Amino acid sequence: MRLQLLSDLHLETEAFEPWPAPGAEALVLAGDVDSRWEKLERFAGWPVPVLFVAGNHEFDRRELREAWPQLRARCESLGLRLLEREDCVLRGADGRRIRFLGTVRWSDFELFGPAQREHCRRAARYFVDIMRATRDGAVFDATAVREEALACRAWLQQALATPPQGIDATVAITHYGPSLRSADPRYGAQPGSASFCNADDDLLPGADLWIHGHLHCRHDYRVLHPAGAPRASTRVVSNARGHGFKGEADHYDGAFTVEV
Repeated sequence: MRLQLLSDLHLETEAFEPWPAPGAEALVLAGDVDSRWEKLERFAGWPVPVLFVAGNHEFDRRELREAWPQLRARCESLGLRLLEREDCVLRGADGRRIRFLGTVRWSDFELFGPAQREHCRRAARYFVDIMRATRDGAVFDATAVREEALACRAWLQQALATPPQGIDATVAITHYGPSLRSADPRYGAQPGSASFCNADDDLLPGADLWIHGHLHCRHDYRVLHPAGAPRASTRVVSNARGHGFKGEADHYDGAFTVEV
């Protein structure tokens, strides 16, 4: 199955017109598409199924508990499939059945291990201030983000470990990166990177392909697994666009596709 990948379009401020990639059998939106949700309508009537995993900025200035059902209703009205701790199966033109597992997978701040968690949580205050979201009426701070992250990980870990029968390939879709390998090379391994990536390397063997966004740079790498793992390797791909005024969108390929 050929998948078109888009993320971090930030259509609330960026001038970008998405178009269907030739030959794509599904479109995966890996978050931070439009913090206002208005321009999600650009994907209505898309010629192939659209799978959407929300990004952190989809919740800017919103109450988390209220936003989820509202975002789901918005997506349903446009014919988009929102995945949050949910899976779905699509059949490719070749007859293969592909399972997709989707969740935001917020930061748990353990990218560098438990000993560095508090340091990483302090570095996250900047991003909390940008979002200005709430959960149950309180600031959606690093503690709350971590609680959501751990719930996402628990679901994802179980889902990857228990694939149903008759599935030919598994694709994980998260907004946050699954490994330090996905860190933005402009910033590297610093505490702030734990607000963008998680140490989910141990989960990678459960997926043939792992799609993410959040980092405003593109990635396409393969992780090899030891003998005895469910898969010999996992391909990790991000086609995040980012902000044009920072030069992050230079040479962006909006028709980028991957095969699974």
